[in-house]
Amino acid sequence: MAKQVRAVVISGNGTNCEREVANACRLAGAEVVDILHVAELLAGHARLDDYHFLNLAGGFLDGDDLGSAKAGANRLIHAAVKGSEETLSDQLQRFIADGKLIMGVCNGFQLMTKMGLLPALGGDYKKQSATLTFNDGGRFEDRWCYLKVDRESPCVFTRGLDGIYLPVRHGEGKFVVESEHVLREMELKHLAVVRYSDAAYKSPVMEYPLNPNGSIAAIAGVCDESGRLFGLMPHPEAYVHRTHHPRWTREPDLPEEGMGLLLYINAVKYVRENLL
Repeated sequence: MAKQVRAVVISGNGTNCEREVANACRLAGAEVVDILHVAELLAGHARLDDYHFLNLAGGFLDGDDLGSAKAGANRLIHAAVKGSEETLSDQLQRFIADGKLIMGVCNGFQLMTKMGLLPALGGDYKKQSATLTFNDGGRFEDRWCYLKVDRESPCVFTRGLDGIYLPVRHGEGKFVVESEHVLREMELKHLAVVRYSDAAYKSPVMEYPLNPNGSIAAIAGVCDESGRLFGLMPHPEAYVHRTHHPRWTREPDLPEEGMGLLLYINAVKYVRENLL
């Protein structure tokens, strides 16, 4: 039997987009797509080692009671896997070392930054150097945004793309870094993969509502230096078909595949070419 692309989506404790993400992975060509409750991993009933592409979906982990995804990050870092001497963090670190892919969307992006998986300067996947905090407007934002793609970024997921149009749905989407040094290193290494932009995908913008949250340098998504770990606040899984576009009845020339699906197609292609 031919080798299969195996994707996994983590659910539980407040995620609410896991089915949409799983659907995107299937449409992109992954042969195996499992939705696993985090409790199954902690109980030792499943292991991340069995997959190539890990998806951390959007939602409100633990009600965002300690700040977006902070409690979830603590759980993954410290919780022991039953019947073993390792934590889920150990499995994650091994997953990364094995050259596999991780994408975090919205709450998943918040989770990755709180764990230190992004931007992970110098390959340090345990040191937090950035976070996502409350939108400048002080309220939840639900709107569609234009995203300019950095073509020089090492990001696996955005290869071949110049701009993407995706929806945001968040109250804590403002990306900030701990120091100017972190931002400078991110800029030098092109780790700011996507930025809120004008409708022509020409220039990053700080003005509301094109930039819905006030993110520093208009950053909407970040990758690590390998390009295999990627997190973004907008939701690619929410635009995988033309009918998901807010103006699909007025723009008849839209392609059947939504722009968000292209990120998952790139991921599956990378797995086939590099991990199978």
